[in-house]
Amino acid sequence: MPEPTEDATFRHEDWYGEELGDRHFVRCSFFHVDLTEATSQGAIFDGCTFGNVRFNASRHTDSAFTRCTFQRCNLFEAEFTGCKLVGSTFAQCDLRPLTVAGGDWSFVALPGADLRGVRITDVRMREVDLTGADLTGATVTGVDLSAGQLHSSRLSKADLRGSDLTALDPTVVERARAVIDAEQAVVIAQALGFEIR
Repeated sequence: MPEPTEDATFRHEDWYGEELGDRHFVRCSFFHVDLTEATSQGAIFDGCTFGNVRFNASRHTDSAFTRCTFQRCNLFEAEFTGCKLVGSTFAQCDLRPLTVAGGDWSFVALPGADLRGVRITDVRMREVDLTGADLTGATVTGVDLSAGQLHSSRLSKADLRGSDLTALDPTVVERARAVIDAEQAVVIAQALGFEIR
């Protein structure tokens, strides 16, 4: 593990296409940094702040962005594979189109996020905050959404098959033409008070 860079501030830096490898940042701040097409493999960002950072078309594999704050960042076509973002917060970020495959996004805050058409598969998102988020047409399959906050979220035309929907109250979300499987249908029917026989 490389020596961590701690409490540093990076402003207006061009890291376009940078290979971050397994670098380690703790409580660092990144403002107006260009990480377009950057890649990371096993990198760690712990308690970092990202403001107006461009993550466009960046690729992150088995990296960690834990307890980080993302403010007004652009993640257009960014990909996260097997990454850990536990406890991170996204505010006023451009998140479309975003691809997340595997990893742990538990306790992540995405209230009001525009997630239309994003692809999130096989991810642990326990207690995620998706209050008011727009997931219209999104693919959210095999995702652990247990104890998640989904109030007022828009799930119309979303593919939710294989995801844990035990926290979903279908009466307080937009759900027209959302796709679920038979097992999920039973869970939702029970949540509505139906007795399955």
